[in-house]
Parts: sequence; structure tokens; C-alpha cells
Amino acid sequence: MASQDANAFGELIRRHQSQVRNFLRRLTRDETLADDLAQDCFLHVWDKIHTYSGSGSFIGWVLKVAYTTFLQSKRKSKRYREILEQAGHETDRTPVVNPGAPETELDLDTLLAALSEQERVIMIFSYACGLSHREISEATDLPAGTVKSIIHRAKERIRTQFDIENHKYG
Repeated sequence: MASQDANAFGELIRRHQSQVRNFLRRLTRDETLADDLAQDCFLHVWDKIHTYSGSGSFIGWVLKVAYTTFLQSKRKSKRYREILEQAGHETDRTPVVNPGAPETELDLDTLLAALSEQERVIMIFSYACGLSHREISEATDLPAGTVKSIIHRAKERIRTQFDIENHKYG
């Protein structure tokens, strides 16, 4: 029985780790942190897999768990920084950029950096992960109409900030 569970857990990771890690790397802009969060995410997914209702895509549900893992880490990290600052320690941390990344990835990161965190998350869900508006709505607990508005606003912000002509990009 334990060997079947280990095989199933391995298959879960094999099928979804690339999407989860890429999603978290775009959110955190820190490869090491993203990989740590991905590990935590898969442990949460495995622990809570019985709660997946079957509505929506499975990867959408997994990415919702990844997003929740990211938010929890962010809250813990913020509190940790506050404690360090109270103790008089420097807490500046610059994101790690993958020097071997293709230029298009760096360009996308530059575009995403111009957005608010909420806009960035939703754009990553939509364009990098390929989730539908409904799936993004379920993952973020926002109404689908709000998700559509945020995507529209984020695309406009990118077009304006980077002086990109309004073409049919999606």
C-alpha cells in the first residue's frame, strides 16, 4: 500500500511540477524560494487531495493550492522581516534572476513587474498557466467578471507603460 502511495505521489509531481514551479517562479521571482514552495504545495495537495471535488480542472485546483502556499509564505516572511527589523538586521533581498533564461522569459518578467501583485497573479494564471476565467475565479476567490476586468486593465497598463500598439495579443 505504501509503495502504491509513493508511486501515485511521484506521478502527481511528475505530471504537474513543471507548471507549479513555473507559476511560483513567476510569482516570487526567486527560483530557490519557488522550488521550496512547490515542494510545500505538493505536500499540501497530497494531504488534501480528498477535498478535490472534481469540478474545474485538476491543475486549476493544484495551482490554487500553490497560490495559497505562496500567500501563506508571504505572510510568514513579512512577519519574519518585521522581527529582524525590530532586532536591527538588514532585510533587503533582491530577487534571483536565472541568467540562463531565454530573453523572452526575461521580457515577460519585465512586463509582469509593471503590474500590481494581483494583476501579475491573474495574468500568470491566464497566460502562463492557461486557466480559464472561471478557473482563475475559483483559484483567487474573485468573481469571473472581476477577473476579466483585471486582465483587461493589466493588458492596458502593459501597453501604455511599454508603448505597445494595441494588437490582437489575446
